Amino acid sequence: MKIQHQLFIDGAWRAATGQADLEVIDSYTEEPLATYRSASRADADAAVRAASTALPAWSAMPLQARIAAVRRVAAILRERNDAIAWVISREVGMPARLSARIQAAAPIAAWDLYADLASQVEWDRHIGHSLVQLVPVGVAACITPWNYPLHQVTGKVAPALLAGCTVVLKPSELAPSSAFVLAEAIRQARLPPGVFNLVHGNGPEIGEALVVHPEVDMVSFTGSTRAGQRIAALAAQDIKRLALELGGKSAAVVLPGADLAVAVKATLGGCFLNSGQTCSAPTRLLVPRSQAGQAARLAGELAPAWAMGDPDDPATRLGPLVSGAQRDKVRAMVEAALAAGAQRVTGDVPLPPHGFFFPPTVLDQVTPDMPIAREEVFGPVLVLMPYDSVDEAVAIANGTDYGLAATVWAATPAAALPVARRLRAGQVDINGAPFNPQAPFGGFKRSGLGRENGRAGIEAFLEPVSLQLPPAYFEKP
Repeated sequence: MKIQHQLFIDGAWRAATGQADLEVIDSYTEEPLATYRSASRADADAAVRAASTALPAWSAMPLQARIAAVRRVAAILRERNDAIAWVISREVGMPARLSARIQAAAPIAAWDLYADLASQVEWDRHIGHSLVQLVPVGVAACITPWNYPLHQVTGKVAPALLAGCTVVLKPSELAPSSAFVLAEAIRQARLPPGVFNLVHGNGPEIGEALVVHPEVDMVSFTGSTRAGQRIAALAAQDIKRLALELGGKSAAVVLPGADLAVAVKATLGGCFLNSGQTCSAPTRLLVPRSQAGQAARLAGELAPAWAMGDPDDPATRLGPLVSGAQRDKVRAMVEAALAAGAQRVTGDVPLPPHGFFFPPTVLDQVTPDMPIAREEVFGPVLVLMPYDSVDEAVAIANGTDYGLAATVWAATPAAALPVARRLRAGQVDINGAPFNPQAPFGGFKRSGLGRENGRAGIEAFLEPVSLQLPPAYFEKP
């Protein structure tokens, strides 16, 4: 079992001075995987002050030098791809064959992608007689979740560094290991001391210490809506810049004429990916009422293919959930839905002898007012919901407190586009189009504030400054 009692502050590893040792549990064996010593509030203060001290020189560094630094980090991370994939698989439960591609290779590649995109940002532009320049917000506190640990860290830290901000990162205490690998990569990449700092601990203590710190200029948080509300309230006291990527309850809308079999299979795959522990997962399948029975049959036939087991086993398609508490929450939500009149399409399947498993589950006869149709489950649970008209389908899809993602299936992309434009979601996939890491990612309503990914992700850490010049300055001699 790995034991880590150090934090990365001001360019060096130093002993954490907190009192708690926080265990990380292997989601399959249910045994301790690692122990990390918590930071103290004094450690959090030291990290922020190091970032504040490093800010002037880092923000003044030429962009190409910051780009080169980020590329060095990417190269070192790439050498550790397999180790990152394995530890995230054990922490979170994603099967190793998927974790290597999704949890490790994709976010590592994103470091280079952000470096490419930084040169495309319009750092200076003329508007009338003004020179508008983009400048870094300042010290950014980045607080990240456990479900896609390195992906979420990358989506904040890499663009923040390229923007010229300095960073204090607090990863989730449930899955922190890849963040510590990143810190060591940053040390080896020789970024200046204080530019990146890593503290560890729980949200109510260490996370909040960062949010309220007077020298933190921006808070970028991904996690639950409830935690986001708390962070927003605290950040508002000092009017800090805020970016929030929160919960989702995404709908997959199947329009008349769409290939129902393809839509059902793809929706199951999206819903069950990472055992349903994905904020943008399509967890509601909306189908024409005349096709509801067929959709239920297809889902019932396909769901058993998501075989549960050891994440290291190549045959495993559905790993465990991150914790026993998460499994119990999912079970309680499903039982409440069944008690309210929902019907289980999938049959009982034996669970592995250990691990925080919840079986792949499809529920039919779900109505829009049921909590399971409105609240985030974060488990492998898909609900089927019929509709009688396209207008009703749009109303159901938009009828939750969330607006993170959605999917539309139609006979052609052109037929899907008018409906996709009506959905109040930050990203809408049409006919199975793949995720685009260069496009903005974020949501409406309680799904958050702001956007990540691509150029928008870098610009989230920048502020525009208008320099008004005499009009004659722009006149050609």
